[in-house]
Amino acid sequence: MSAATAEVLDSTLRALADGNRRAILNIVRDEPRAVGEVAEAMAMSQQAVSHHLRVLRGAGLVTETREGTRHLFVVRTDGFAAVRQFLEGFWPDHLAALKAAAEKTARTNG
Repeated sequence: MSAATAEVLDSTLRALADGNRRAILNIVRDEPRAVGEVAEAMAMSQQAVSHHLRVLRGAGLVTETREGTRHLFVVRTDGFAAVRQFLEGFWPDHLAALKAAAEKTARTNG
Protein backbone atom coordinates (compact mmCIF):
# COMPACT_ATOMS: atom_id res chain seq x y z
CA MET A 1 0.00 0.00 0.00
CA SER A 2 1.42 3.37 -0.96
CA ALA A 3 1.86 6.16 1.58
CA ALA A 4 -0.81 8.24 -0.16
CA THR A 5 -3.30 5.36 -0.09
CA ALA A 6 -2.52 4.71 3.58
CA GLU A 7 -3.08 8.38 4.37
CA VAL A 8 -6.48 8.37 2.63
CA LEU A 9 -7.44 5.16 4.42
CA ASP A 10 -6.42 6.58 7.80
CA SER A 11 -8.35 9.80 7.19
CA THR A 12 -11.45 7.91 6.13
CA LEU A 13 -11.33 5.51 9.07
CA ARG A 14 -10.84 8.40 11.53
CA ALA A 15 -13.90 10.12 10.07
CA LEU A 16 -15.96 6.93 10.27
CA ALA A 17 -14.86 6.21 13.85
CA ASP A 18 -17.25 8.84 15.20
CA GLY A 19 -20.85 7.71 15.66
CA ASN A 20 -22.25 11.18 14.98
CA ARG A 21 -20.47 11.26 11.62
CA ARG A 22 -21.86 7.85 10.68
CA ALA A 23 -25.35 9.08 11.59
CA ILE A 24 -24.82 12.20 9.48
CA LEU A 25 -23.76 10.01 6.55
CA ASN A 26 -27.06 8.15 6.86
CA ILE A 27 -28.97 11.43 6.76
CA VAL A 28 -27.18 12.71 3.63
CA ARG A 29 -27.04 9.29 1.97
CA ASP A 30 -29.91 9.64 -0.50
CA GLU A 31 -30.30 13.34 -1.13
CA PRO A 32 -28.45 16.59 -0.52
CA ARG A 33 -29.25 18.16 2.83
CA ALA A 34 -28.52 21.57 4.29
CA VAL A 35 -26.62 21.91 7.56
CA GLY A 36 -29.80 23.06 9.30
CA GLU A 37 -31.71 19.99 8.16
CA VAL A 38 -28.95 17.70 9.41
CA ALA A 39 -28.74 19.59 12.70
CA GLU A 40 -32.49 19.24 13.23
CA ALA A 41 -32.45 15.53 12.42
CA MET A 42 -29.47 14.99 14.76
CA ALA A 43 -30.75 17.29 17.54
CA MET A 44 -27.33 19.01 17.45
CA SER A 45 -26.24 22.57 16.99
CA GLN A 46 -25.48 23.72 13.46
CA GLN A 47 -21.95 24.51 14.61
CA ALA A 48 -21.37 20.91 15.76
CA VAL A 49 -22.86 19.50 12.55
CA SER A 50 -20.71 21.87 10.48
CA HIS A 51 -17.62 20.57 12.26
CA HIS A 52 -18.54 16.95 11.53
CA LEU A 53 -19.36 17.78 7.90
CA ARG A 54 -15.94 19.47 7.50
CA VAL A 55 -14.26 16.29 8.74
CA LEU A 56 -16.37 14.15 6.40
CA ARG A 57 -15.66 16.46 3.47
CA GLY A 58 -11.94 16.43 4.28
CA ALA A 59 -12.01 12.63 4.23
CA GLY A 60 -13.77 12.70 0.85
CA LEU A 61 -16.94 11.09 2.18
CA VAL A 62 -19.34 13.94 1.37
CA THR A 63 -19.46 16.57 -1.28
CA GLU A 64 -20.75 20.11 -0.86
CA THR A 65 -22.73 22.14 -3.36
CA ARG A 66 -24.31 25.53 -3.04
CA GLU A 67 -27.89 26.38 -3.77
CA GLY A 68 -28.18 30.12 -3.29
CA THR A 69 -26.98 30.73 0.25
CA ARG A 70 -27.52 27.13 1.35
CA HIS A 71 -24.69 24.62 1.53
CA LEU A 72 -25.95 21.16 0.65
CA PHE A 73 -24.11 17.96 1.53
CA VAL A 74 -24.50 14.48 0.08
CA VAL A 75 -22.55 11.22 0.36
CA ARG A 76 -19.70 10.79 -2.09
CA THR A 77 -19.72 7.01 -2.58
CA ASP A 78 -16.31 6.88 -4.25
CA GLY A 79 -14.90 8.32 -1.02
CA PHE A 80 -15.29 4.86 0.49
CA ALA A 81 -13.04 3.21 -2.11
CA ALA A 82 -9.92 3.06 0.08
CA VAL A 83 -11.80 1.40 2.94
CA ARG A 84 -13.56 -1.00 0.58
CA GLN A 85 -10.27 -1.95 -1.08
CA PHE A 86 -8.59 -2.48 2.30
CA LEU A 87 -11.40 -4.69 3.61
CA GLU A 88 -11.74 -6.65 0.37
CA GLY A 89 -8.09 -7.61 0.73
CA PHE A 90 -9.05 -9.79 3.67
CA TRP A 91 -11.77 -11.78 1.89
CA PRO A 92 -9.65 -14.02 -0.38
CA ASP A 93 -7.59 -15.29 2.58
CA HIS A 94 -10.66 -15.65 4.74
CA LEU A 95 -12.56 -17.54 2.06
CA ALA A 96 -9.60 -19.81 1.38
CA ALA A 97 -9.36 -20.66 5.10
CA LEU A 98 -13.11 -21.29 5.25
CA LYS A 99 -12.90 -23.56 2.20
CA ALA A 100 -10.01 -25.52 3.71
CA ALA A 101 -11.90 -25.96 6.99
CA ALA A 102 -15.04 -27.11 5.15
CA GLU A 103 -13.05 -29.58 3.05
CA LYS A 104 -11.33 -30.95 6.15
CA THR A 105 -14.69 -31.36 7.89
CA ALA A 106 -16.11 -33.10 4.82
CA ARG A 107 -13.16 -35.51 4.69
CA THR A 108 -13.44 -36.22 8.41
CA ASN A 109 -17.21 -36.75 8.32
CA GLY A 110 -17.27 -38.21 4.81
